[in-house]
Amino acid sequence: MNVYVTGVFWVVGAAIAAAVIGYLVRRFGWDEGRRDNNDAAGQVFTIVGGLHAVLVAFVLISLFDAVTSTREGSYTEAEGLVAATWSAQALPGDTGEQVRHLAIAYATTVSKQEWPRLIDDGPIPDTGWTQLDQMRRVVANAQASDDWTNDRKKDAAAQLWQVYQARQTRLTGAETDGVGSVMWFALILGSVISILLPNLFGGTRMAAHLVIVSTLAGTIVLLLYAIYQLQNPYAGGANVHPDAFTSAISRLG
Repeated sequence: MNVYVTGVFWVVGAAIAAAVIGYLVRRFGWDEGRRDNNDAAGQVFTIVGGLHAVLVAFVLISLFDAVTSTREGSYTEAEGLVAATWSAQALPGDTGEQVRHLAIAYATTVSKQEWPRLIDDGPIPDTGWTQLDQMRRVVANAQASDDWTNDRKKDAAAQLWQVYQARQTRLTGAETDGVGSVMWFALILGSVISILLPNLFGGTRMAAHLVIVSTLAGTIVLLLYAIYQLQNPYAGGANVHPDAFTSAISRLG
């Protein structure tokens, strides 16, 4: 199902559930002294709602930053691969052609084998590491006869090191990104408390009260749904594609 349609279902469902709970509390709950609770309940709601808002904002900002870093890191890795190949073209013998074939094979491995595993959190094969090490050894074994080719050799090695760092960051991030179980516990519990607290307020008409609690519930669930969709940069709402590597293949092919 489309991610947006699913989000609408969650938001509408939460709003309806909150409205039903609000109606039942107003209809059958203890109503005596409800208006007198407004000051105390308002202070508690301000503290709880404020803390929960800060927590949600912190999680969302960190996830947005992770998605941006993931996308930029993929281009850094692919651009380093292309730059290393171009530098290796100046080296003697068939070094440049070997590096080009290995670079195409590496980009294909990342886009066709590793990316699906990043989406479903599966194990990443060691093929990419092997191909990257083969490129490093081919460049290291190239004979540089003058200063110019020696500089190109150093450039190729430096670009491969950049690819290595970007790859390590990508794989490490895939293992550590996301929202932990403790954080989800705090988010969900804080959301439930924030949605239920307005039922302690008195003075508003039934219709206005139901609109308030349903709107609050829908908004909070919308934010939780956004967090859920962004916790894996390679899937869900973020859905970072391997466009950088497919572009690198076309440039090197």
